[in-house]
Amino acid sequence: MTPPQPEPGRFTLTVPEQQALQLPGAEDLCQRWNQRTPTWRRTSEGGFDPDLHRVIPIAGGPARRFATVHHYSGSWPPVRFAFGLQRVDEPPAPGEPAGGRLLGVLSLGIPMNGAVLDVFEGATRYTETLELNRLVLLDRAESNAESWFCARAFNAAARRGIRGVVAHSDPLPRLRRTPDGTQLISPGHIGHVYAAQDFVYLGRTRPRRLTVLPDATVLSDRAAAKIRRDEVGHRGVERRITALGAPARQPGQSGRDWLAQALEAVGATVVHHGGNHRYARAIGPRRTPIIATSYPRPRKQRTAEPCEGRTD
Repeated sequence: MTPPQPEPGRFTLTVPEQQALQLPGAEDLCQRWNQRTPTWRRTSEGGFDPDLHRVIPIAGGPARRFATVHHYSGSWPPVRFAFGLQRVDEPPAPGEPAGGRLLGVLSLGIPMNGAVLDVFEGATRYTETLELNRLVLLDRAESNAESWFCARAFNAAARRGIRGVVAHSDPLPRLRRTPDGTQLISPGHIGHVYAAQDFVYLGRTRPRRLTVLPDATVLSDRAAAKIRRDEVGHRGVERRITALGAPARQPGQSGRDWLAQALEAVGATVVHHGGNHRYARAIGPRRTPIIATSYPRPRKQRTAEPCEGRTD
């Protein structure tokens, strides 16, 4: 399948150029998406007109469809609140909320480890603190749209009782195999967008091992355990892997045996991940103190080999 062509003003980058996004100076670049294909826009070019946009609460269905179509992960995490960025002078696409064309989605939800939310003094997990778990804008969204979008989405969340938001930035480059060749879809991010939003840097999460599939998505330990133990939800995970080319599970075959066979068949890779960058920001009129230790924001990271999701 031929990748979608970027909107006028968008540009693609070579692999070395994309990996340079990890270096000082990358603050001038903001990432955009179109059908899981990334492009970049320079923040210095401007062009965003607030009068032509608005931010609205958005139902889970339209938000999920937008994010899974355009975000490289192709997935939708547990979400409490979702917000949409609309272009009000254009009609909505089929299935989108009334009032304008949907250009972006931001969601706040439940992290895999609730302890990451315990960085705000006196705030309760899930009801007062959430994770920013999706932020995806189409490649036609002008420069600086995300700053305007985030500010209004956070204000709306604060009116719903949210006092703090955490966010994570994945520094591991990701490659996706396609019929047209290997595509770098994420160069690895330090988190410049969060620095621009006045998030506090809290260091790295713990290192771990990841099972990366050829579409650049991660098979979580929890999803793998569902297959090995035949737990509720294992069939959905199996369908995800068979869609990548794994053989179907045979009657009587144990989940453990099938998973090992399937991962080898699709060329999954187990990689060492040094941990995501962690950020936090208090929101609302009366800011809740952040009690976790903060550090200087990273300006450069060690070069990392792209993760292609295959075994050599």
